[in-house]
Amino acid sequence: MSTPRVAPGGFLELGPINWLFARGAARAIGVQDAHIFSTLGRAKGLFRAWLHFGARLMPFGALSRKESEMIIIRTAHLRDCQYELDHHRRLGRRAGITDAIADRILEGPDAGFGDRERSLLLATDELVTTKDISDETWAALRRHLDDAKLIAFVLLVGQYDMLATTIGTLRVQRDTRI
Repeated sequence: MSTPRVAPGGFLELGPINWLFARGAARAIGVQDAHIFSTLGRAKGLFRAWLHFGARLMPFGALSRKESEMIIIRTAHLRDCQYELDHHRRLGRRAGITDAIADRILEGPDAGFGDRERSLLLATDELVTTKDISDETWAALRRHLDDAKLIAFVLLVGQYDMLATTIGTLRVQRDTRI
């Protein structure tokens, strides 16, 4: 990836709250600098609002943590967002997604999943690639999700699609493990 269009900020650019969050996140993740947080943190209050919104989708969302990570990994793959893939393959392991399952997620919905997981991945594919979900796929999702979870699903995919766009456009660099 090329040079960042917006460089990660330090204490002065982020302010004390965002700087503390970014530093704590980097330590928890095991990287020198969590570039997504030290970059987006430059937006001050918008960053904190985005964190709150994102946390309501994952990890504190309506879908299970494992399903959320499957959806995020698939979205990152479809968007070719290596930053998201790095981060969520790691988080996915904590949610029970082995490397073998992650590889199947990358392969696609027809890689030996049950009806629920296949429906989630197929709907993710459609939403990311067409910005809509076909009636047939929606009916498959509805077999497994109530209205609140259907809404949460669409918002989750949209959030990580938007984040992939942001990461790519700002040229956020992948994190360096320590």
